[in-house]
Amino acid sequence: MRWLSPYNLNFPPSQSVTPEGIIALGGDLSPERLLVAYNRGIFPWYNPGDPIVWWLPDPRFVVFPEELHISKSLRPYFNQQRYRVTFDTAFEQVIDVCRSIPRNGQVGSWLTLDMVEAYIQMHRLGYGHSVEVWQEEQLVGGLYGLSIGKVFYGESMFSKASNASKVGFVELTLRLQQLEYWLIDCQQPSKHLHSMGGRGISREEFNRIMARNTLETTRTGSWTQLLGEMTVTYPW
Repeated sequence: MRWLSPYNLNFPPSQSVTPEGIIALGGDLSPERLLVAYNRGIFPWYNPGDPIVWWLPDPRFVVFPEELHISKSLRPYFNQQRYRVTFDTAFEQVIDVCRSIPRNGQVGSWLTLDMVEAYIQMHRLGYGHSVEVWQEEQLVGGLYGLSIGKVFYGESMFSKASNASKVGFVELTLRLQQLEYWLIDCQQPSKHLHSMGGRGISREEFNRIMARNTLETTRTGSWTQLLGEMTVTYPW
């Protein structure tokens, strides 16, 4: 297992990944290293107090925006405008709730304070983005992640009201379709996202997409107007 040098941002080749999907240990969460990592589809995930663990799992769970599935039971939430959705208006609040909200089968949070600070910094640099779902003035759902090239790397989501996170994910995905994004990376399988069109692809296929994506321009900056002012047509 390779330990990363503080003086070198390079990661080992994909062939050195362990059967569990670990590619390296250590290093830091600087913006420069995170950009190198995510450009290769590598992400950090580790327990508080442990060294940083960098992952490149196989298979990789993703959503292709054009394969988004919206169930009939979810459609009334949009038709009746039960929630209001915004973008990049409360990034720090979203990531704080993602860190603190209780989850089934989980003790504590995998989202360390160092990770929170790192993604807030990526937001300030224009790479990190959030989706907020509001019920009147209360934040009831949301998600955050990084956008690089034509890929959105989803990190975490939460829901405090019925289907709130699904509504946010749909609104995001429909807009990413318009911007011709290729992929939403979900990292690990979940029933929640599988029901919305998520599926696993091989590391080989995922790496090919990552290689193509390095040639794409990344549009940095706030999504508040870019996505918030888009006209969305629901596919039903």
